[in-house]
Amino acid sequence: MISQWVDTVPKACAYITREVDGCPQLLVFHEAAVSGLQVPKGTIEHAESPYDAVLREVAEESGLTDFSAIRPLGADTWTREKADRLKHYRRYFFHLEVDEPRDAWEHTVTGRGEEVGDVYSYSWVPLPTDAAFRQNLDAQLSKLG
Repeated sequence: MISQWVDTVPKACAYITREVDGCPQLLVFHEAAVSGLQVPKGTIEHAESPYDAVLREVAEESGLTDFSAIRPLGADTWTREKADRLKHYRRYFFHLEVDEPRDAWEHTVTGRGEEVGDVYSYSWVPLPTDAAFRQNLDAQLSKLG
């Protein structure tokens, strides 16, 4: 039985893509102890716009800062049940296009969040994909068209 509700937490999520030989690819990362693919994302800070937050989160989590295009894709609300609590996330998704030559790399997370110091292993998956994503992070992928 759920005994406590938690306020909605605003999140910025990034779908970073590149094209190789005319084929689109999506940037994803893996955490050693977690199953499922992830994309750069994080909490929107007080008085920060979703646009500014996605740029900050991408820089902190991947090291990428130079994009040829950035556009909003939409938002959703995702709910997570943890023990006896529900936590709601208002997620703002963005499409960021990049000209990135690396096929894979590791990045140590910077910033102020609880992930600081974690190492994320980045790679690309071809689009469309039926890969398994953590926390329903693929919810807006169909809008990349």
